[in-house]
Amino acid sequence: MIRIGILGKIGSGKSYVANNFGYPVFDADYEVAKLYKKNKNIFNKLNKILPKNIKCFPIEKKEIVEAILQKKGNLKKIVKIVHYEIRIKMNFFLKKNKDKDFVILDVPLLLENKLNRKGDVLIFIKSKESDILKKLKKRKNFDKKIFNKFKKLQFSSHYKMKKSHFIIKNDFTKKTINNNIKNILQKIKQ
Repeated sequence: MIRIGILGKIGSGKSYVANNFGYPVFDADYEVAKLYKKNKNIFNKLNKILPKNIKCFPIEKKEIVEAILQKKGNLKKIVKIVHYEIRIKMNFFLKKNKDKDFVILDVPLLLENKLNRKGDVLIFIKSKESDILKKLKKRKNFDKKIFNKFKKLQFSSHYKMKKSHFIIKNDFTKKTINNNIKNILQKIKQ
């Protein structure tokens, strides 16, 4: 099994690219949302450290956002608890898909949280800043302050591009993405 890690800025189109590979995708954002809705243990841990913000189960995204905006260190506290669970879920996903040729890791903080391995194929999704902002503003719950806080958690694009084996210039068209994916898979298989 070859692990393909998708890297890029928030809103660069990582999930879209990941889902177009045609192989099993571990979507960390989806898994986090599920934890907030269904995992009572996560609620208890977050409620214990942020009782003024995380008040009732299931956890509302609004409560998480307010906690992050309220105090500088809250985001790191949340990430510490949530990413432990995400790591467990990712390991389960990898075991379940161990017989597949490829698996795609759509994990926003893959490098930052040291979830990558030496043999992983890393692909950086490069998008114009103006296109990213246009896309993000269309999102229902887009908050520029939250966006900026999460951006600070990430390594620079320059660093991620240096670590990547491939770079996809995302112009947000299906044809471009599919051509890039096809070329990358051919090169990996050689």
